[in-house]
Amino acid sequence: MSTIRPEAAVIRHLGQAEYEPIFAAMRAFTDARTPDTPDELWIVEHPPVFTLGLGADRGHLLAGASAIPVVQTDRGGEVTYHGPGQVVIYLMMDLRRNKPGGKLYARQFVHKIEQAIINVLAAYNLAGERVEGAPGIYMAGGPKKGAKIAALGLKVRGNGCTYHGVSLNVGMDLAPFGWINPCGYAGLETVDMRSMGVEAPLADVQNALAEELTQLLGVAEPEPVAQD
Repeated sequence: MSTIRPEAAVIRHLGQAEYEPIFAAMRAFTDARTPDTPDELWIVEHPPVFTLGLGADRGHLLAGASAIPVVQTDRGGEVTYHGPGQVVIYLMMDLRRNKPGGKLYARQFVHKIEQAIINVLAAYNLAGERVEGAPGIYMAGGPKKGAKIAALGLKVRGNGCTYHGVSLNVGMDLAPFGWINPCGYAGLETVDMRSMGVEAPLADVQNALAEELTQLLGVAEPEPVAQD
């Protein structure tokens, strides 16, 4: 019986880079890709920036927000903040491509991304959970239950190709989150791994999340098969 072997995604480590050139590059990559183009994950750390989703209300930018650049994007969702000490992974994927378990639908895609974050947090003894109707990951218990630690914003084109992605707060200056209503929720507290008691090198968390994403999304290198 034949099985579909996962096609390995290209993982690019982009270091720290301004948001707008990366946004332009994501769109250019997606414009140019063909059905044979390998999927890619881009790992990046941004200087401080607020980004707005397609339907974002600028009223969610509060006092203090003018100190940081604001960029209009074409992802879903409201306003969010990116800054140093945050893992950002952009997912340039073709959801219509056959993968182990079949093609992905947008809802499954989001679920798998969220599960990757939950798995990484669990590896650092932090419990994260989903909240119905509010994409991202939130603390599951303790005094910070309900605080947001990871955000998700995606663009899925009509041909099934995606860009934008996920951010996980590791060790940040959290003050700018207080200058917005994160994801449109007034008073929503935002935390990072450091404020939850976990000191972890950013590169370690970047690599851990990239590995979880490639495994769960079916774009990891297949494991070698032992020969008898």
